[in-house]
Amino acid sequence: MRNAVIASVSAYAPEQRISNQYFNELLGEDVDTWLRENVQIFERRWCGPDESTADLCEQAARLALERAGINAEALDLIVLATDTPEYVSPSTAAVLQHRIGARRAGTFDVNTACAGFVTALDIGAKYIRADENYRHILVLGGYAMSKYLNLEDKKTVTLFADGAGAVVLRAENEDDHRGYLASELRSKGEYNSWMGIYGGGTKQPASPELLSRHGHQLQFVRKFPPELNPETWADMAQTLCRRIGVAPGDVQHFFITQININSIRETLDRLGVPHDRATTIMHSYGYTGSACIPMALNEAWEQGRVRAGDLCFFIGSGGGLAFASAAFRI
Repeated sequence: MRNAVIASVSAYAPEQRISNQYFNELLGEDVDTWLRENVQIFERRWCGPDESTADLCEQAARLALERAGINAEALDLIVLATDTPEYVSPSTAAVLQHRIGARRAGTFDVNTACAGFVTALDIGAKYIRADENYRHILVLGGYAMSKYLNLEDKKTVTLFADGAGAVVLRAENEDDHRGYLASELRSKGEYNSWMGIYGGGTKQPASPELLSRHGHQLQFVRKFPPELNPETWADMAQTLCRRIGVAPGDVQHFFITQININSIRETLDRLGVPHDRATTIMHSYGYTGSACIPMALNEAWEQGRVRAGDLCFFIGSGGGLAFASAAFRI
């Protein structure tokens, strides 16, 4: 039986760096101290005026293809996870397919907010396992949330940032004991109205009135219970462990949504594993939503910390609320 293996990893972030000091001046108060002490964000990257989600994804896609040693025409499918799309319609994946010349590839977008990349990874792996016509699949997470931020709202403007990450999934013989092992998707839809971008769709169509009241921008409506992510992430990790017959200590790498470093550490404490098992990148990149997990994987990959045979858990969460987990052996 064929399996999906991670053939390459890449990431891209815009050149524009925004320091915490920028927000001290913008908001007229010291936010740098809180950001450093509570979430360990020191700077982040924002798109320039002419940059968009498709631009970020294009850069990540080209590098992922180069590292996989294939050209774009070898791709059978592109699955792009984003909740900051190029357009409401058509899909950002279709824009990307045209730009990189992947003329044979089917395309679609996935929107499970910041759980999107792991959801797309799950989908891509199952396409390969289920259908022999799919040999190479490009999976991406793209995020340009700076386009949706209210510069007067310190709850959001100081945290969110832009970036893209990608992997190429390749079909290989399952006898190699590499690749996809297990996955799980969960949702807590009762939280759907607690955080999101609520304007611009059919419920609140784009209009001058919507723009005047910032209804097209990201909103934190209610504060989430602080234990929600650590409890769910740890439980999903334990579920993966049971399904593949390992203990948490057998997992070399945990790549977890990068919204709060303390939530990541609490999750690892619940699992009884050292904090250094989780790569964290929010320090230099801020919170990059659906892009943060592949960006963290890329950093660990480039630094040589991810090696052949390593067991990796990917665990993401985002608005909706949506949760996704996947286990891969590199």
